[in-house]
Amino acid sequence: MNEGSSPQVPDHPVDQRISLGTAVRVYPDTAGEDAGVIVEDFGDSAGQAVQIGGHHIVDAARRWAVRLNNGSLVFVDDKDISLG
Repeated sequence: MNEGSSPQVPDHPVDQRISLGTAVRVYPDTAGEDAGVIVEDFGDSAGQAVQIGGHHIVDAARRWAVRLNNGSLVFVDDKDISLG
């Protein structure tokens, strides 16, 4: 790193200890907070939103698949997840 340059910000700022099988909280500190377990990490394959000719086709896929303790499956991004 050059003197005076700022440190690199990671692509996925979520805690590096989060991986498959980790107990997590989704939507932490909100009314929608829930607990579950990571069942899939889509990582870099999460993709990007698709727009064709100015028409929005689909949003980007989410990074994490989480099986909630109530049996539901949710898909969330790094900003919506923390260690549980």
